[in-house]
Amino acid sequence: MDINMSLVGQMITFAVLVWFSMKFVFPALNTALDERAKRIADGLAAADQGQASMAVAEKRAQAELANARVEAQSRVADAEKRAQLVAEEIKANAQAEADRIIAQAKADADQQLSKAREQLRAQVADLAVKGAEQILKREVTASAHAELLARLAVEL
Repeated sequence: MDINMSLVGQMITFAVLVWFSMKFVFPALNTALDERAKRIADGLAAADQGQASMAVAEKRAQAELANARVEAQSRVADAEKRAQLVAEEIKANAQAEADRIIAQAKADADQQLSKAREQLRAQVADLAVKGAEQILKREVTASAHAELLARLAVEL
């Protein structure tokens, strides 16, 4: 009987221990485990949400970067077009200036040519008068000289 009473006492003690543990200890442990599981689940959800928002932010950053590249390329193209327009305008201005200088040079050359012709005519007239003087052996007066020049001018 000693063994049976001892066994029954141990079973009662074990049953009381199990009842006490189930009533007071396990609910506290389950609550702590549930809270920890909830914190872990919240942390994982926050990490997933953070990764998702990071992916969205990365896509947005890539889109902004692509837009910036496109805008930079368009600005470079606009700058090149403006540079070409300015270069063409400078070339046109230079050509106009060159044409003006050439026209001025031609006008100066024509003026010098006409002066040279007038001087040559005067020299030819003087030579003709001197030659005529020599031939006629007489001196020609200024009025006669003017008359001879007028006739020569009409003939030429």
